[in-house]
Amino acid sequence: MRTAKLGELEVSRIGLGAMGMSHGYSGAGSDDAESIRTIHRAIELGVTLIDTAEIYGPYVNEELVGRALQGRRDQVVLATKFGLVSHDGRVQSGLDSSPANIRAAVEGSLRRLSTDRIDLYYQHRVDPGTPIEDTMGALAGLVQEGKVRYVGLSEAWVDTIRRAHAVHPVTALQSEYSLWTRDQEQLLPVLRELGIGLVAYSPLGRGFLTGALRTQADVERLDDSDFRKNNPRFTGENLQHNLRLAAEVQAVADRIGVTSAQVALAWLLAQGDDIVPIPGTKRVTRVEENAAADAVTLTPEQVATLTALPVAEGGHHTEEQMQVIER
Repeated sequence: MRTAKLGELEVSRIGLGAMGMSHGYSGAGSDDAESIRTIHRAIELGVTLIDTAEIYGPYVNEELVGRALQGRRDQVVLATKFGLVSHDGRVQSGLDSSPANIRAAVEGSLRRLSTDRIDLYYQHRVDPGTPIEDTMGALAGLVQEGKVRYVGLSEAWVDTIRRAHAVHPVTALQSEYSLWTRDQEQLLPVLRELGIGLVAYSPLGRGFLTGALRTQADVERLDDSDFRKNNPRFTGENLQHNLRLAAEVQAVADRIGVTSAQVALAWLLAQGDDIVPIPGTKRVTRVEENAAADAVTLTPEQVATLTALPVAEGGHHTEEQMQVIER
């Protein structure tokens, strides 16, 4: 697989998001053995960026990834996140990026991941109760100690990014970006000015752009624990609009002779060498399909057709979740 640069950090052009193996989706946590096989297969295919977080589970996803990487740790760039768990319980919202909480979080993540360093350590959401300068100062200290190699932010906006980067280099911003979520295009000039890469989570629209969900009945059959059942994009008129968008992606895929997922990932890759999607899956067949998107080259006309599609209707998170996303 080709590689990309997130700041000075070299990673595979397509990474692997591990969240759904343990958290958030139907069947999460039901087959750890298959999830571990999926991580192993991803590494065999040249995927080097593996993404997790302490909140996934919580904690169990990091433990799963740690088990999967035994004997393979040096083959990957391991990313995890802090800031949505308050380890002393003082902050009821969970948003806690205070230096003391970061210290507690990193020690827990290192233990669960069975590693002596985290390659890319993200602030999961911006904490309005802690100046970003204090957060970045604490992270810079972890870099000096060798516990963290590179620092990232997630769902931060321009002012926070600039202030953070002034204290210590920010290597990557992780945010939702896909054919149906295009907000981050406003940030790309700033990221490129500062030399910060963009890691795109949910690049397949939480599975929607794969064509796996085609009707309201498909959504209703999801487990009650599946957060898509409450996502505005998967309900009512929003769903019908978004199904038409997915059909347009499928039409391009049919003409090329590849899958919808591969088209959606290839479109993201065409947006720049500093953009790295991390599609999530817990199945070997899906990771093989996603990795193969690295070999799909869209024509300029196909890229233009896809770019001209309307974005999805409905918020990409619930109203409560949107409260902790900077804009």
